[in-house]
Amino acid sequence: MTATAQRSYKYYDLIMAACVCVLLCANLIGPAKAAQVQLPLIGPVTFGADLFFFPISYIFGDVLTEVYGYGRDRRVVWAGFGALLFAAFMAFVIVNLPPARNGFMDSYQLHVEAMFGNTWRVVAASMIAFAAGSFANSFVMAKMKVATNGRYLWARIVGSTAVGQLLDTGLFLSIAFWGIWPQEQLLAVFVAQYFFKLIWEAVLYPVTARLVAFLKRAEGVDFYDRGTNFNPFTLKV
Repeated sequence: MTATAQRSYKYYDLIMAACVCVLLCANLIGPAKAAQVQLPLIGPVTFGADLFFFPISYIFGDVLTEVYGYGRDRRVVWAGFGALLFAAFMAFVIVNLPPARNGFMDSYQLHVEAMFGNTWRVVAASMIAFAAGSFANSFVMAKMKVATNGRYLWARIVGSTAVGQLLDTGLFLSIAFWGIWPQEQLLAVFVAQYFFKLIWEAVLYPVTARLVAFLKRAEGVDFYDRGTNFNPFTLKV
């Protein structure tokens, strides 16, 4: 069955809310902490603590495109971008408001600045990388679905994520840290994070496939993006 722009769906709004929630949490809670694990044969590996959670937003993007189509996922991407923009503005205001003059607030202000006082480069990198990567992920997913006539879901999910995360990870690290980190470190972090995200996507594939199958049955829709306007700068479905 093909979806129509006029239809409403039972679970679409819930998926949108969950995706935006994951995106905000991953960008606000995780990046401030550098975690480290000891891996056999490799040794200590350091990474941003959000690395386990941010890829979930790509899983939502795959599900949305597969079930509802590129147009409806595009709306979710812009909702997430708007949420990130507001969060960045709110963090800027809160960090720069003068704190009450007492011992507790003098100490607390330092913690607020450490957690939410990201530089403009990090904020810009996060939003640009998310938008570019998410749109690329959805575009590749939609085109591959038409080309394969809806077969090989696993290949479409991994293939679209490979393209989307390549842009996302590459743009974020380049915009945020080029000229600050040594190029060797940038490359090492890029390789580690990129392949971890692909592996994480593959590990969670059974969950993704079950969610896709459930939504297709529950909503009675399986959208193919034939004749879709892929312009990212529109909210039309």
